[in-house]
Amino acid sequence: MADVGGSLKEMSAVYAPEDVPLCTDAESSFWKQTLPVFFCTDNYGRAIEGDATQVFARWTHGSLYLLSACPYRELWLKPDPQTACATPQLWEWDVAELFIGCDAESARHYKEFEISPQAEWLDLDVDLEAPGRTRDAQWASGFEVKSTVDQERSIWYGSMRIPFEALGVSCPKVGDRWRINLLRSQGPEHQLLAWQPSMSETFHVPERFGELVLKSL
Repeated sequence: MADVGGSLKEMSAVYAPEDVPLCTDAESSFWKQTLPVFFCTDNYGRAIEGDATQVFARWTHGSLYLLSACPYRELWLKPDPQTACATPQLWEWDVAELFIGCDAESARHYKEFEISPQAEWLDLDVDLEAPGRTRDAQWASGFEVKSTVDQERSIWYGSMRIPFEALGVSCPKVGDRWRINLLRSQGPEHQLLAWQPSMSETFHVPERFGELVLKSL
């Protein structure tokens, strides 16, 4: 069952037997076998006008894959994009984000991954219990990204492949559960969208995250 508007707090990642090249085609066989979630609410749970954001997830023994399909009215893009390294403060532009916490000891320690329509990216190690280093920009996950923009349909797509090693997970298995949230910043007005609304001016409220569950095919 798909999650519409954040009404459920669980998302499924469907198993794939091997790693594949990143794909941003939501109609491809790789993504058609998933159980996507949808959201069309802001960070306070208020309905957003327009089509819902759709997010798909898959996993292999080595990686977590995510595809975000992001409808837009007007793209807000950083001038002179560069993709060879992380883009600091990428959240000030159009991005799709994943927050994921696999630390069983602390719900306030999690990873943040961002991708833009121009395939810019940012990965951060977030620890809300560590004063002065709540966002460790020196951390490097080794994750991969790919973006495409469908101007005719006004949807941009962002795909990520995140090594489980970067999440501190050595042997993922069916039934594993981790804390996550799916988020967006969009347009020149810097509108915030959230699968699980934080009910705050910041997305960084882990108590309100949902869950990602690893499922078999």
